[in-house]
Amino acid sequence: MAASQRQGTTGRSPVPVGAGAGDRRSQGGHISVEPRINERIRVPEVRLVGPAGEQVGIVSINDALRLAQEADLDLVEVAPTARPPVAKLMDYGKFKYESALKARESRKNQAQTIIKEIKLRPKIDPHDYGTKKSHVERFLRQGDKVKVTIMFRGREQSRPELGFRLLQRLAGDVEELGFVESQPRQDGRNMIMVIGPHRRKSEARAERSARDPHQGERAISRSRAAVAVAANAVAAEAAEAAEAEAEAAEADRDEQSADAVEVVARPQPAASASAAGRGSAPKAAAEG
Repeated sequence: MAASQRQGTTGRSPVPVGAGAGDRRSQGGHISVEPRINERIRVPEVRLVGPAGEQVGIVSINDALRLAQEADLDLVEVAPTARPPVAKLMDYGKFKYESALKARESRKNQAQTIIKEIKLRPKIDPHDYGTKKSHVERFLRQGDKVKVTIMFRGREQSRPELGFRLLQRLAGDVEELGFVESQPRQDGRNMIMVIGPHRRKSEARAERSARDPHQGERAISRSRAAVAVAANAVAAEAAEAAEAEAEAAEADRDEQSADAVEVVARPQPAASASAAGRGSAPKAAAEG
């Protein structure tokens, strides 16, 4: 009765002893996505596939490990949810390396969609409008999306139809290259519209490469020339620094030699006085 009263008071069901620790253990931990290989496969039997893709059949795990050891290969579990699980004989290190290369190539071939932004004013000058439109056309030819923003200031915010008509005009001028992906919408003081290209970025890149097959070679040559210019600049700076150090060392040597000559040429006062005294004594004796 007391337990039921406590349960009704708190609104919670009694928790078994030790259930919290088990729940914490089940929630934590790292889930590995790597397939199980060799001795990590803990099933009694597997459906074995040979290294060339041939079907060996259902064998015990010990026989599969023995075959893998004889062929100097790894036993990799490729389909753990099958009954029995499917395992294949392969060089697992080589398989991982080739998989990484394929993933890298696929990422390299994927074209990332970039959204360019163009900002306009409702009362834009015709010449400025032509310049902005040329930028939009260039972005669409490259296969990029364009986000067109109309910025309203002051009393222009009470005339949103000006920005709407301007966006409609721009969409009509570039309809051969793109389409309106997001209709004009008001966003605070701005009005935004997104124009998407008719063709993908990879197609535009392929067309540019076909039209100019030496584009890659020129890019490589430009990068090499830039590296050579940088190396020459570094070498010139090093030569100038070495020349400055040599001039400074030579100036120090000249200054030291000049100081030494001045010390040698300077007369000794005591010696000159004694010499003068010795010379005056014989003269006085001769006069006497």
